Amino acid sequence: MKKDSHQLLTEQHAQDTYHLFKALADPTRIKIMHLLAEEECSVNHIADILQMNQSAVSHQLRTLRQMKLVKYRRSGNHLYYSCDDSHVIELLNQALSHSEHT
Repeated sequence: MKKDSHQLLTEQHAQDTYHLFKALADPTRIKIMHLLAEEECSVNHIADILQMNQSAVSHQLRTLRQMKLVKYRRSGNHLYYSCDDSHVIELLNQALSHSEHT
């Protein structure tokens, strides 16, 4: 193969991908994303399911929101979170499937 025929990633594309994987490199965030792939959840519901305090869950959701991986809607005093990127869910499902086979 010729050297000129390779299509290299731009530095920005490589950095953006790095930040995506870094955001998903935390077991708690993986659990949250897996839960949100199944249903929209309030912070309290996520905290109950994962047996964590609300503050810790909110901190993790803030990171995921900054990466535009989750979105929220407000209903009264409650925030309900859902996934904001189906590509990331596909990536997460592939990674989970891979981990089952190794």
